[in-house]
Amino acid sequence: MLERVFYNLTDNALAYCETLTTVQVHATEEADGLLLTWEDDGIGFLPGAKVNALLRGVGKKTELGHFLVREILSIMGITMTETGEYGSEARFSMKIHRGVPVHNRTTGHTGKIIGTRR
Repeated sequence: MLERVFYNLTDNALAYCETLTTVQVHATEEADGLLLTWEDDGIGFLPGAKVNALLRGVGKKTELGHFLVREILSIMGITMTETGEYGSEARFSMKIHRGVPVHNRTTGHTGKIIGTRR
């Protein structure tokens, strides 16, 4: 399901941002889990529009884009916030807390984020 999240974020960026040239995804380990960051080099959201962007019925196309993404992540126990800067980029930060089940489609295994082997 995570691939659907990234697909929808990219699809929305292409639909809304005429100057888009780059999309990046980063993963950062934190003390309480993993932080996934999806960001583009578009213009971002106006400060007052960040919260509204994640609500149902907001948008040009299906009006479900970011709302659907947030709902998919919520089912998986992942939280998402928009943390970009207007005029610079849109950035969505997704927090996967330790202990949240994660399914690997390649191996078929389901595990939990518990930490990194060193």
